[in-house]
Amino acid sequence: MLTMQKSGSEVVALLERADASVAAALAEVNFQQFTGDEALAVMAAVEKLGRRADGARVASATDVASRADAALGHESLAYKNGCRGKYELITAVTRISGSEAKRRMRLGGLVSGAAHSASGLLGQEIPVQHPAVAEGLASGELGVDAAEVIVTALEPLSRRVAPEVLDRAERALVASATGAITPETEGLPGAGIAFSADLIRAQAHEWEARLDPDGAAPSDEQTAAKSTVGFGRFKAGLYPLRGGVTPELKGIMDGIFNTFLSAHAAPAFPSAEQQALIEAGELIPGAEEFDDPRTGGEKRADILRGVFESKARDAKTPTMGGAAPVVMVHVNAKDLKSGTGVGWVDGVEAPISLRTVRQKMCAGGYQNVFLGEDGEVLRLGEKKRFFTTAQRRAIAARDGGCVIPGCTVAAAWCEVHHIIPWQHHGKTDIDNGTLLCWYHHATIDSSGWEIRMVRGRPEVRGPVLFDPTRSWRPAATHRANTASSASG
Repeated sequence: MLTMQKSGSEVVALLERADASVAAALAEVNFQQFTGDEALAVMAAVEKLGRRADGARVASATDVASRADAALGHESLAYKNGCRGKYELITAVTRISGSEAKRRMRLGGLVSGAAHSASGLLGQEIPVQHPAVAEGLASGELGVDAAEVIVTALEPLSRRVAPEVLDRAERALVASATGAITPETEGLPGAGIAFSADLIRAQAHEWEARLDPDGAAPSDEQTAAKSTVGFGRFKAGLYPLRGGVTPELKGIMDGIFNTFLSAHAAPAFPSAEQQALIEAGELIPGAEEFDDPRTGGEKRADILRGVFESKARDAKTPTMGGAAPVVMVHVNAKDLKSGTGVGWVDGVEAPISLRTVRQKMCAGGYQNVFLGEDGEVLRLGEKKRFFTTAQRRAIAARDGGCVIPGCTVAAAWCEVHHIIPWQHHGKTDIDNGTLLCWYHHATIDSSGWEIRMVRGRPEVRGPVLFDPTRSWRPAATHRANTASSASG
């Protein structure tokens, strides 16, 4: 079947009509008038349109750059239009910055293969280097941010990894970025869910490590020799810290920071006003940081000061990945059973919701206290067992962090959730526990996410917003659970 190619004037006319249609669709639109679901649908539709336009922008800029190459001399499109070079020509026509022009040209060159040719001159037949990325950009399913992440990660591997293996990695990353289920992603955690560019970057790092472990991880001798920590000159009241550390030392430091920065290492509870907003659904617990104006950097500085001053880190540091902090939460047994009422925290004036009470009981255990008519303690019930440190470590080794697809909260920040709730006689053992970050644990009963255990591994089912098919999929797992093998 013969496909007729459109002329440039035909394409311009079609694009002008499309522009008029978009302008008509967006004319006098009041975004604030939409319902929540409508606002999400409109944002998704606008973004899809933008992705398709971005793909065409990259292709167009790459084409014009090849026509404006200085090696073409007087035949250069830049020379013919009175410009000193391709950057000046592209920025003059598009009104974008020079850095954005370079970004589009770099991505287009890597995808098309022009970056690997002698000059990518007009008339040369250059094979596409990243066909899956090229197809995703052209279809509007793959955004330029994710495309850049993918080609940037794969380019250094092209000289050390077999082409067919590299193609498989590319197809898998594109599928993860677009939400497609392909032979490379079928059955993997989160397959069928489109991930953001930041999450694709993490996946790309994993592919780098598995396909080229020697290249991804330089020798211990090399990194240790380059490790250094020092101080710069005193300026503006501060000594600047300078240096670099090995991945191992960074892991140790992150562990200390994560322990103290975790909301559970320094328990904080919402004020009465904030609690009222949470109960009214106007404030999402965990999405806002309560009563702490410090930046992340300021917090880390305070943590370092405390670590050095204490001289007893092991004794002072809260248990990483262990039981929840010792926060005494009280609730009337009748209120808990009926689902009405509130709970109370020692030393905190404002009450907490029963949902928060149940979360605390799930994470840290509970004990019945039997009171007499005058409020005296008659006896203590048997303490209900919560997940031990050993159980938490085993679950962390299996899950790696919060099991909700797309959530990047590490194991040290997570709580262990009873998949079958404790109030429904769910057992406190490894086969009934899974890691959830504080936010997903607090909202697991209302967010639409569901979890089940199948042959010792958790599976998740997302709400319609994330997964319209509502299919059960393997939950996230620790990166170390996959062997570093190009053939695996």
